[in-house]
Amino acid sequence: MRIIGGKARGTKLYTLEGLETRPTLDRVKESIFNIIQGDIEEADVLDLFAGSGAIGLEMLSRGANRAVLCDNSKKAIEIIKKNIEKTHFSQKVELYNLDFSIAIEKCKTQKFDIVYIDPPYNTDYIFQALKKIIELDIIKENSKIILETDDEQRILKEISNLDMQVIDKRKYGRAIIIFLSKKTETGKG
Repeated sequence: MRIIGGKARGTKLYTLEGLETRPTLDRVKESIFNIIQGDIEEADVLDLFAGSGAIGLEMLSRGANRAVLCDNSKKAIEIIKKNIEKTHFSQKVELYNLDFSIAIEKCKTQKFDIVYIDPPYNTDYIFQALKKIIELDIIKENSKIILETDDEQRILKEISNLDMQVIDKRKYGRAIIIFLSKKTETGKG
């Protein structure tokens, strides 16, 4: 796994061994970044379930202002620390080794431009995270929230009553990427 664009382009990242995490494939990552490239410059980013930190660090490489990375796994945090050091972004990263809901609480005085949520599949963590994000109002009017799942219908049903709207969806093999934003006053995009 590597950084695919920006200042740290080509930097090989450390990855987690075993089946506990599921890294986002380079082709999926590249597609996501092609879609949101215009939103990254000077953005404040929240990467929940950060794994190796690859998504948040990629955003920093491409010009994001800062990134809050969160993972509950101590092994993941060790890998993220190594990757932060390797990419030289320590001044721009806030790192939490916490459950995602506690990490969101810690961010309640901040506002994010981009939120990336890629939890273990077959959990309701996406719904729980979005509900908390909305409740604490930590996103801006034009923020992008990016979800990675393998069960599009279940996720769309779970989040249907939240104050969010789907702005794009992409499928890459098993992975489905769903892009959300806040609903506008009229409820239309």
